[in-house]
Amino acid sequence: MAELDADVIVVGAGVSGLAAARALALGGASVVVLEARDRIGGRTWTDSAIGVPVDLGASWIHGIDGNPLWSLAAAFGIDTVEFTVGSFQFDGRPIAWHGPSGARLSPDAAASFVADLHTVDAALAHVVASAPPPSTYAAAIDTVLRSLGWAGDRAARIREYAAHRSEDLCGAPVTVLDAHGLDEEHVPGDEVVFPGGYGQYAAALADGLDIRLSSVVRSVTQSEAGVEVGLADGSTHTAGNVVVTVPLGVLQAGDVTFTPPLDAPVAGAMGRLGMGVYDKVFLRFPDRFWGDDWVIRQQGSAGVDWHSWYDMSRVTGEPVLAALVGGAGARRLETLPDAMVVDEGLAALRRMFGPTVPAPEGCRITRWAADPFARGSYSYLHVRASTHDHDLLGTPSGRVQLAGEATWGDDPATVHGALLSGLRAASRLLGHEVQPDVLSAPSTLGA
Repeated sequence: MAELDADVIVVGAGVSGLAAARALALGGASVVVLEARDRIGGRTWTDSAIGVPVDLGASWIHGIDGNPLWSLAAAFGIDTVEFTVGSFQFDGRPIAWHGPSGARLSPDAAASFVADLHTVDAALAHVVASAPPPSTYAAAIDTVLRSLGWAGDRAARIREYAAHRSEDLCGAPVTVLDAHGLDEEHVPGDEVVFPGGYGQYAAALADGLDIRLSSVVRSVTQSEAGVEVGLADGSTHTAGNVVVTVPLGVLQAGDVTFTPPLDAPVAGAMGRLGMGVYDKVFLRFPDRFWGDDWVIRQQGSAGVDWHSWYDMSRVTGEPVLAALVGGAGARRLETLPDAMVVDEGLAALRRMFGPTVPAPEGCRITRWAADPFARGSYSYLHVRASTHDHDLLGTPSGRVQLAGEATWGDDPATVHGALLSGLRAASRLLGHEVQPDVLSAPSTLGA
């Protein structure tokens, strides 16, 4: 093999890849980051096409207590706004519940429904803990409902809430989510979002790094001498080691080939885990017609795909609503042109707020499943997968190791999980543990 281009090649300039690269560079290693897109950030993507910054990918820090992103926000000078509704909570902050007819539930009816959700959640923990594999989250919910003797509309509202929770938190239908798929979703502390967008993290982490954009990696070949990374344009880069941080969906599609193949435990975990789809529809309106509630939720058949709207005016300062759609609904919307998506969303809002709801002045719609460099939004625990599969996926295979949210077992599908997985990879290569606060230390990278 020819002279190495770097000590380490990092594939992917999302938060995981950037954290790994920054830690390695600060630790004295020479690093090249290869990014397929024409931008950094990966699945953190702040866009201002509708006139204000909105996050097309990740939006929240899910639980600030002990979260490294929280301390890094202060260190990087990133402003935050408390918005504790991002883990599909059913109370605790102002949430407007609308019944199947579209009319808002009375305070008593809403309180009764929320009490039912608390009852189910309290019983669910034991059912999940004792669920024989393979068991789905849907089956666990049904077991709880049978034990409570609930049926009819009361049970239907619980089932649809569970389905929406699965779609929201995992981007997957409740019928394929493992019963343990939400075990890691209970996060401590408030949640926050960013008026200036999540993209500020990527910008801070990337400062001074050698990042090559529009570099689509297709192959990773390792030998005793090192690793050769092949690009779609036919060029190659060489290094002693490689950290591959592309999303799970890209790995599962075989878009990057590994020679020799990844070790069997890694490949097995890759095949068992699922890649969910979670899309956003941002609509900017001429005025804020929806009142002071932080979230608007629609029950019944009208809320199958359009069940949750978030008041982003709390963050943007402008009248913007965001519909968050996951699972089969997201995959369906991705097949439609923007105009049809907007028409559906507007019809859903008019069902709740009446025919005077104005047409939006601007829209922004994501399609993460169709994105060839993502092929989905984030990983989830597919039925028959194990909670250990996330960490197995991050096990080194010789000179190659995978990082990213899908490889972090404690908090998969989160940005802080992605960041910590990148630091884990860097720690292995440097031979000592790297703490998150190192990432904000003053440096002369790129000087």
